[in-house]
Amino acid sequence: MQAIATKYFGPTNKSYARVKATAQAGSVTLSWDDSLNYERNHAAAAQALATKLGWTGPWIGGGLPGADSGMAWVFAADAKDTFSVMTP
Repeated sequence: MQAIATKYFGPTNKSYARVKATAQAGSVTLSWDDSLNYERNHAAAAQALATKLGWTGPWIGGGLPGADSGMAWVFAADAKDTFSVMTP
């Protein structure tokens, strides 16, 4: 399984705002949906790419550091390489 990165691209003279989901296996670009919030737009793009690639199951997303860096999405179930952090 691969991680999915999503990034917002603002409107230009030639196109509307959009969000792009990218993984090593491919990418998709969706138009920005003003009826959705930031996280839901990024989730929609990640979901569209996962569906395109035939990846099923739960995904967890989180913000990346830096202004306008977007989000990262990782597969959340049956992962072989996992770790746990316990609070004291």
